[in-house]
Amino acid sequence: MSQEKTTLEIIAPSVEEAVAKGLEQLGLTQDMVEIEILDGGSKGLLGIGGRQSRVRLTVKPFEKMIEEKITQVEIPQEVNQVVQSEIHVIDESQLTDEELQNLKTAKSVVTELLERMRVRAEVTARYVEPQDEKDDRLAMIDIEGKDLSILIGRRSETLNALQYISSLIVSKELGRWVPMLIDVQGYRNRRERQLRQLGRKMAEQAIQTGRKQTLEPMPANERRVIHLELRDHPQVYTESVGEEPYRKVTISLKN
Repeated sequence: MSQEKTTLEIIAPSVEEAVAKGLEQLGLTQDMVEIEILDGGSKGLLGIGGRQSRVRLTVKPFEKMIEEKITQVEIPQEVNQVVQSEIHVIDESQLTDEELQNLKTAKSVVTELLERMRVRAEVTARYVEPQDEKDDRLAMIDIEGKDLSILIGRRSETLNALQYISSLIVSKELGRWVPMLIDVQGYRNRRERQLRQLGRKMAEQAIQTGRKQTLEPMPANERRVIHLELRDHPQVYTESVGEEPYRKVTISLKN
């Protein structure tokens, strides 16, 4: 399976905002993409006639990245804990022929990648309802087996790399972009629960102290969980601040 470069062009008021927006959409960190500034933008005279900034993000090849991470990663001890998934699985009878083909191809691609990595595991594929009504249905790929913590890595770096190389290969083979999420032994669901709990806890702390709370640096997909958890909170709002890979979520009181 060969890999074709995937690029994304983003327009925003500043280069920094364009890069951050692109990384958020891709769910990647800055070290996983090449950044090309197509137009640095201009504020114009007295705010008139300005131009927005335009950047191009190109996803770096992931084969080598995965191989390097597997040899360097620190293995978390808690990954073997199993929890019941709260996601809403879509029955196969409700899927289109295109979606069924997406699942078949995704399962085949991930299985082959694991074989090349000499990892023995069982791969299943299904479609799930999105957490946000603005999103599309998501192809969920579950990997189960023994001693698979090596596929997760520190701060999910190896798992994210595996997910995006799989997405790129699947999209090339099918000729269309397929939104995918890969999970290993329920890790993402467990991590999401922890993040939602953390978000609620820090929101309460912001209310009690009257001070803005700043969370630890997180990848874009984890920051998004915090944002979704607190987006309808009546007393606080969230923002992402800083530069990748140290971008953080802040929780502040509403005026």
